[in-house]
Amino acid sequence: GPMCRLPRRLLAVIASLGVVAAAGPMSKFRRVRTQFIAADPGMSNSAASTGEGASQWGIWRVDPGPRGVRLSSFAQLEQAGGAAPSGWRFDRGDWWLEEHGLIMEKPDFPIPSGRYMLAWLNGAKTGQHAVLTVDGDSWELDNGATLYDVTHLPCRSARYMPVADGASPANAQLSDFPVRPGAEMPNIEGCSKQDYAVLFVEGLEDSDL
Repeated sequence: GPMCRLPRRLLAVIASLGVVAAAGPMSKFRRVRTQFIAADPGMSNSAASTGEGASQWGIWRVDPGPRGVRLSSFAQLEQAGGAAPSGWRFDRGDWWLEEHGLIMEKPDFPIPSGRYMLAWLNGAKTGQHAVLTVDGDSWELDNGATLYDVTHLPCRSARYMPVADGASPANAQLSDFPVRPGAEMPNIEGCSKQDYAVLFVEGLEDSDL
């Protein structure tokens, strides 16, 4: 299944936007098929509207969910030399899981500097947008938004790296999935784990298209 679905009413609002004028001199954003930012490793800055650390954020330009491989199919993925059916390659030293137990391709790191129009997903302004500005390691949200406001809470995404010889997705407990909305991703024996917030990009500046 897809990584996450926007509520239908939000999709209707977003689809009606087309080209959207945003804060700033003559800034124009063009609607794009939803992209996904892996933000705030450790998810410790949810109350912040600005900060450092964006050089550790990544972005999926296409939805990694439908392109994922189920944990129960990991043996086949290994037999295929790590080549997933949709064309991406599994990296035994750095791999990602989402809340349903799908092994995903890695996002592109780091997220490029620029401005990203995000879906506002929580709180009183749900259905509106906030613009994320990334400048190297610095990031800032406009419109009074916090990271919590633009995080898709049902989405869970974590990065795993083996710290013990031979550790792999084969060590995962299938009974840990799906992960309850709001809960942390499970630990996997022999691996380090870092949870990431998932942000929905609905528009890019014309100059970035």
